[in-house]
Amino acid sequence: MNSDRWSQLPDFPWDTLAPFAETARSHPDGIIDLSVGTPVDPTPLVIQQALAAASNAPGYPTTAGIPQLSTAFINWAVGNLGAPENIAVLPTIGSKELVATLPNLLGLGVGEVVLIPEIAYPTYLVGGIAAGCEVIATDSPELLTEAVSMVWLNSPSNPTGEVLSLERLQVIVRWGQAHGVVIVSDECYFELGWDAEPVSILDQRVHGGNLTGLLAVHSLSKRSNMAGYRSGMLAGDPELVNRILGIRKHLGMMVPTFVQYAAIAAYQDVEHVREQKARYDSRRAALRSALTHAGFDIRHSEAGLYLWVTQDKDCWESVSQLAAKGILVTPGAFYGHQGQKFVRVALTATDEAVDSAVARLLNFA
Repeated sequence: MNSDRWSQLPDFPWDTLAPFAETARSHPDGIIDLSVGTPVDPTPLVIQQALAAASNAPGYPTTAGIPQLSTAFINWAVGNLGAPENIAVLPTIGSKELVATLPNLLGLGVGEVVLIPEIAYPTYLVGGIAAGCEVIATDSPELLTEAVSMVWLNSPSNPTGEVLSLERLQVIVRWGQAHGVVIVSDECYFELGWDAEPVSILDQRVHGGNLTGLLAVHSLSKRSNMAGYRSGMLAGDPELVNRILGIRKHLGMMVPTFVQYAAIAAYQDVEHVREQKARYDSRRAALRSALTHAGFDIRHSEAGLYLWVTQDKDCWESVSQLAAKGILVTPGAFYGHQGQKFVRVALTATDEAVDSAVARLLNFA
């Protein structure tokens, strides 16, 4: 049965981009890779210094993490997310491993249903399949009549940059709590709002103080250029978080001690987040203008690290055309059938690379 389950996993999407990457690399001025949202700017010095200062760590860390990290995150969440102080928190080894394992950690399995957004980060699907669940893509979970065990939300969205409003979150949370459904909100791009202000599922305006069944996923990869540190956080319903903690203890899922101290520095420092957001804002404005000039229509993209764009043609045709200009982007088909006519353009390139991409787009044909 296990082998059958794993055989249902889709091919790793980015492997199919390899031929287009080769085309882009053959451009006389080289490739500009806007396909993957991996940070390219330096990790802030305050974080590097905290890591170095804690590098003498001969003992095993605990799965629950050091108390100072819990305090730092809760203080940050209260001030930035509008969360109550009684949220429970748990450090994770980045956010992707959590997304991929969460249905299993919640004890879900065969015969249970996990809902994901219609256009979604592929690992939501992978995690549901790995647990043996049925996975259904819908943006209206409250309209589904069959039994549901878990719902993934993603706001700001990867790839679309769409932001769920306070009112929309309230509707989904009321429905979930009324039906005993776990609602998990992936908020890894929370601090990168542009044309809309993201709202956390932990915001007291959303749940009115009732955290039952609510979880939020956060990450330092994007806002603090710490993708290489693998530092994420799960927060929300104390009963659920403590249950997951117990399982992760058995599995030995522990964040290195020095990474935890680096995370504390990241949550306590505001200035580096403002500086990084300003960098992305500048790159976003330049790419947005150039893509529009090149005939792309930009949809959503109110927040996050990507522009979600279309030429109203098959995404692979757009990928091919851009690769011929030495620009590699991600086909929307990676994120579900609704993305078939879109491509995702990442803002994670140096200023010099963005300037080169803009120049090529201005001569796009």
